[in-house]
Amino acid sequence: MSLHTRIRDGDPDSFRHLFRAHAQLVHRYALRATGDWATAEDVVSLTFLEAWRLRARLPEEPDGARAWLMGIAVNVQRNTSRAARRHEKALGRMPAKEAMPDIAGEVVDRMAAAEQLTAAKNALGKLRRPEREVVTLCVWSGLSYVEAAQALGVAVGTVRSRLSRARERLREFAERELRQHADEAATRQSERLHLHLTRPDEKWNR
Repeated sequence: MSLHTRIRDGDPDSFRHLFRAHAQLVHRYALRATGDWATAEDVVSLTFLEAWRLRARLPEEPDGARAWLMGIAVNVQRNTSRAARRHEKALGRMPAKEAMPDIAGEVVDRMAAAEQLTAAKNALGKLRRPEREVVTLCVWSGLSYVEAAQALGVAVGTVRSRLSRARERLREFAERELRQHADEAATRQSERLHLHLTRPDEKWNR
């Protein structure tokens, strides 16, 4: 009896094997898609809870589990994002409270990674959702076009075209940001030069 057959029959040990084999893949996807460690862990948990509930639909093919799980992860992430947006809107309607210190800032070993995730999330946020999904699945999660198509329930050609558009838009965003950073750096340099030229020479003030 195959592993997938045992999972469909409700064998928890076989399902734990599936979890160990694919949990890191789901976590990498969720982390890139959400930009938040805690939310990514929630997405992993919810994905495998949903996978257990839907285990009867697990494909028999050994290589079909990745696309099947990632399809569940994409839907879970969509629902999680919608819930987060509703929560933020609800908080926005509440009276402001005194700010509390964020103890997460004390976790030094995650600071650099958090900055990278924020930058990645900002770039992804400028894409349309279908484009974001193919980037996170194909580029960051390493799924093939076929697997991504299966996960999203679309044609392979659709995945290719979405990824092509996403790459082109990301390239435009990157070039725009580089120009903006260059302009800002030039402005700061000009301000420093102006300050240096207009500051009285200290030796005459002794």
